[in-house]
Amino acid sequence: MEPVLTRNVGIDGSQTLGVYQARGGYLALRKALGLTPDALVNLVKASGLRGRGGAGFPTGLKWSFMPKDPTPERPNYLVCNADESEPGTFKDRLLIENDPHMLLEGTLIAAYALRAERAFIYIRGEYAYGAKTLIDALREARAAGYVGRDVLGSGWSCEIVIHRGAGAYICGEETALMDSLEGGRGNPRLKPPFPAAHGVYGRPTTINNVETLCCVPFIVERGADWFKAIGPDEKNTGPKLYCLSGHVRRPGVYEAPMGLPLAELIDGFGGGMLRPGRALKAVIPGGSSTPVLRAEECAGLRMDFDALAKAGSMLGSAGCIVMDEGTDMVAVAERVAHFYAHESCGQCTPCREGTGWIEKVIARIRRGGGRPEDLELLDEIAQGMQGTTICPLADAAAMPCRAFVAKFRDEFEHYIERGRPLAAAASGTGA
Repeated sequence: MEPVLTRNVGIDGSQTLGVYQARGGYLALRKALGLTPDALVNLVKASGLRGRGGAGFPTGLKWSFMPKDPTPERPNYLVCNADESEPGTFKDRLLIENDPHMLLEGTLIAAYALRAERAFIYIRGEYAYGAKTLIDALREARAAGYVGRDVLGSGWSCEIVIHRGAGAYICGEETALMDSLEGGRGNPRLKPPFPAAHGVYGRPTTINNVETLCCVPFIVERGADWFKAIGPDEKNTGPKLYCLSGHVRRPGVYEAPMGLPLAELIDGFGGGMLRPGRALKAVIPGGSSTPVLRAEECAGLRMDFDALAKAGSMLGSAGCIVMDEGTDMVAVAERVAHFYAHESCGQCTPCREGTGWIEKVIARIRRGGGRPEDLELLDEIAQGMQGTTICPLADAAAMPCRAFVAKFRDEFEHYIERGRPLAAAASGTGA
C-alpha cells in the first residue's frame, strides 16, 4: 500500500508549510469549503472511518450528533485529543512531530463540517517537541489564511488553540480532557449528557483523535470509495498506523491497511522475534488496556476492530506489544497493574480501591508471598470494577488483569507454590 498518513515522514522540512503545500497540502481544505457541512458529514459516514483513539466509534455518525444551528451564545466546538499516553502507543506523536499541517488541515475540515469556529488541540505535557512543532505550524497556517477570520475567503472563520496538558493518562478520556481544558482537575464526567450536547464550557463539542482527523483530508481529496477500498470489509476501512514494540527486531510505527495480519506485522514489518531461538508467547494487541492473547490465539489473526473483538481482545490504539517465550507474564501483569493504579484519578471507589488492590495482590504473588486464594481474589476485584465507574479506566485495569490470570494461570500458581517464575519464563526479563 502506498504511504498515506506517513507519506511526508522522513522528508526534509516535512513540518513546514512550504513542503506540505508542495505535496498537495491544503487542497482538500479548499475542496471541503466548496461543500456544505452536511455533505462533508455524509462523505465521512460513507467512508466508514472509525475513531482511531481506541473506541472505534463511526466518525461521521459522531459528527452528525452536533447541532446544526450554533449561535454566538452557544457555539459548537471541536477538540483534538492528542493526549496519547497508553503504554505501547506512540503513533500520534509521529504524526504531530513530522506532519503537523496534516493534523491542522484535518482539524479545519472537521471544524467546518461541525459548524465550529473554534477548535482545540489538547496535547499531553510530555510531548514538548510536538507542541512546539504544532505551534510553529499553526503560525504558518494563520499567516497563509488557512486559520483565522474568513478562511480562504470562504466567509467561514476558525481559530485553533493548542493547549498543553499536565501529563495525566486520565486526561485522554474525553470528559476528563474537557475538565482539564477548562482549567480544572482532569476528572471524568458522568454521561449523559454527552459532549455533543454539553461539552467544553457547556457547549456542544466533538472530540476526535489525532489519527482520525489526519484521515479526513484524504477522504475529502480521494473520496469515500477510495477509503472504503482499503481494509478487509466495510466496517474496517482505511489506512492504519500500528505501533509495534516488545520482543521484535524492528519496533516502530508502521502504516498498512486496516486488517493487517498480525503475523505480517510481527514478521514482515517487525523483522521477526528479537531474541534468536525464542518463539512468540503472547501479544497485547491494542495497548496495555486490551486483553493479552496467547500465541496460539494469534494464528491467522487480523488487526482490525471486529477480528480482535471476536478473538476476545480489542484493536484499541493498535499498540501491539510482542512477548517471547522468555517473558515472565506475572511480572508483565504487575507492571500493567502499577500503571493503572498510579493513573487512576481516584474519583470512583471501585477504581481507586480496585486498581490499588490488583497491584498489591499481583506484587505479593511475584515477591513470593502469594496465597492460593489470591487468583480468585484478583478475579473478584476485577469483576467488581468492570462497568461500575464513571469512565473506562477501571475496565482498562480489570480486563488485562483477568486475561493475564486466565491465560497464564500456571505461571501465577507456580509463583504462589514456589515463589519464583516457571522455568520457561525464568530467563526472561519481562516485556
